[in-house]
Amino acid sequence: MPAAGRSSAGSGSGSNGASGSGASNSSDSGSGEPHGGHGSKRAVIAALCANLGIAATKFVAFAITGSASLLAESVHSVADSGDQILLLLGRTRAERSETEEHPFGFGAERYFYAFLVAVVLFVVGAAFSCYEGIERILHPEPLTSPVVAFAVLGIAVALEAFSLRTAVIEAGPSRGDASWRSFIRHAKAPELPAVLLEDVAALCGLLFALIGVTLATITNDDRWDGAGSVAIGVLLGCVAVVLATEMKSLLIGESAGDGVEASIVTAIEAGPEVDCVIHLRTLHLGPETLLVAAKIAVRHDESAASVVAGIDAAERRIRSAVPIAKLIFLEPDIYHAARADLSDPAIRAATRVSRRAHRRSRPSSAD
Repeated sequence: MPAAGRSSAGSGSGSNGASGSGASNSSDSGSGEPHGGHGSKRAVIAALCANLGIAATKFVAFAITGSASLLAESVHSVADSGDQILLLLGRTRAERSETEEHPFGFGAERYFYAFLVAVVLFVVGAAFSCYEGIERILHPEPLTSPVVAFAVLGIAVALEAFSLRTAVIEAGPSRGDASWRSFIRHAKAPELPAVLLEDVAALCGLLFALIGVTLATITNDDRWDGAGSVAIGVLLGCVAVVLATEMKSLLIGESAGDGVEASIVTAIEAGPEVDCVIHLRTLHLGPETLLVAAKIAVRHDESAASVVAGIDAAERRIRSAVPIAKLIFLEPDIYHAARADLSDPAIRAATRVSRRAHRRSRPSSAD
């Protein structure tokens, strides 16, 4: 279906049937947690419990062995524990009701606190680990009781593997057939990607620590222990940059995925009162709150009452198809093909998903 028209989203009708400017916000449309939901909370709590236990064990082992790698891993686990607390705090604060100052609610606070997680990983984890490792390379100190270090690292690997397994299981339903890279890149809920990245980094960091302690024990050169700490710091820095990049994108504002937008266009165009979707904009205000703004083409001879009724029906169809679409702005307009401006991303989005939806609904030749 072609798309054209002006690109501004504006007045629509509320779900109560009265026309006017604004969006209708329905709290009974379901939370529609498409990317983690309660599963992400379970994964965060599991990671928090594991990291608290790991941190305590590593600090005891560091006190006995004096290993720089173990100290770096201890600080890493403390940073991870703080990260999980930040993620839980973000979820709690995001559940607050909207206010006059924040009329779209606080769902984006989950993205803000996840961005803080990246900052903590970089400053506390990466910077401290690199500093401690370089210091140990320049001024090596002998390891004592390396057996204790190996035992603690083994325990830590088991606990981190448990945390990672929990995160992988909880991510399964929302990941679907997507690759892990695609899931982390496109997930709208920040908790599971953050926990997955942290757990993978933790296991790799433990491997670096194990290699560093092993080489220091075999060669009697304690600089290898410092090198293991530096490797852990570099790893955490890379993870922090990846996580910060993804959270920055979510903080700026990301649209819904192609599949969700196709469902919205299909729902709008399913009624006889709408000719086509002229343009479409979607924005995640939070993982479970989607804003939908669309300009829809109606017939020029329709009465105002008929247009309002059609918009109300279209809103109900959208909420039925996409429960997280809690803020909907639909603006009626007359379709003019000559006004098409394919440089407008909103018009391109409507064109792309509308054509895809029509291809899906078209009966196959075999039928």
